[in-house]
Amino acid sequence: MKGVWKLILRVVKLVVLLFVGISILWVLLYRFVHPPVTWLMITRGFERKADGKDWKIDKEWVDFDEIADGMKRAAVAAEDQKFLDHYGFDFKAMELAIDKNAHSHKLIGGSTISQQTAKNVFLWPGRSYVRKAFEAYFTMLIEIFWSKKHIMEMYLNEIEMGDGIYGVQAAAQAYYHKDAAQLTRKEAAAIASIFPNPLKWSPIMPNHYVKHRQYLILKNMRRLGPLDF
Repeated sequence: MKGVWKLILRVVKLVVLLFVGISILWVLLYRFVHPPVTWLMITRGFERKADGKDWKIDKEWVDFDEIADGMKRAAVAAEDQKFLDHYGFDFKAMELAIDKNAHSHKLIGGSTISQQTAKNVFLWPGRSYVRKAFEAYFTMLIEIFWSKKHIMEMYLNEIEMGDGIYGVQAAAQAYYHKDAAQLTRKEAAAIASIFPNPLKWSPIMPNHYVKHRQYLILKNMRRLGPLDF
C-alpha cells in the first residue's frame, strides 16, 4: 500500500506542476497575444443556437490608447474604484458583499476588475467554489505578470456587453455607431451601467434602474482622481 500511495502522490505532484507551468505560460502568452475566444463566448454561442438564433461573436480588439479615457474611468467608477491601489482583491468590498447578500435575495458581487478579467479570459461561466478558487489563482497570476494597464485593456476588450457583443469596440459600434476612442463620458457611463447584466439591460434603452446606475457612475467618475496607468 505504501508503494501505491507513493505513486499516487507522485502523479498528483506531476499534475499540479504541469497545471502551474501551463497556467503561467498561458498568462505570459496573453501579455503579447490577444485571446481569440473565451469559454463564455463559446457558451453564449451555443445558447443562442439552442434558442434558434444565429451564432454570433461580435468582437474587435482595440489597443489601450484607442479606448476613450472616459470608458476606462467609467469601468473603474462602476466596478472597482480601488483598481489601481489593490493587488487583485478588495477584501472590504468582499466583506460588504457577503454581509449584504446574507440579508437580501438580490445578490451583489465584490469582485475586482482583476478578478473579473481572470474569470472572463481564463475560466468558464458559472458559480462554484472550485471556479472561485481558480479565479483567485489566475487573479494572482495576472497581477504578477501583467501591468494594471494591460489588465484594463484585456478587461475592456473581453467583457460581455450585450447579446453576442464582446468588448468596448463592438459595443461602441453596436450601440452608438462609432469607435471606442470616440465615446463620450455619458455614453461610456451608459455602457458601464449594464456590466452586471448585459443580456437583460441596454445602454440605449435603459430602464429606471439602469438610468440610476448611469447617474451614479457619472457621479463617481467626477470624484475619481487621475488614473495613472
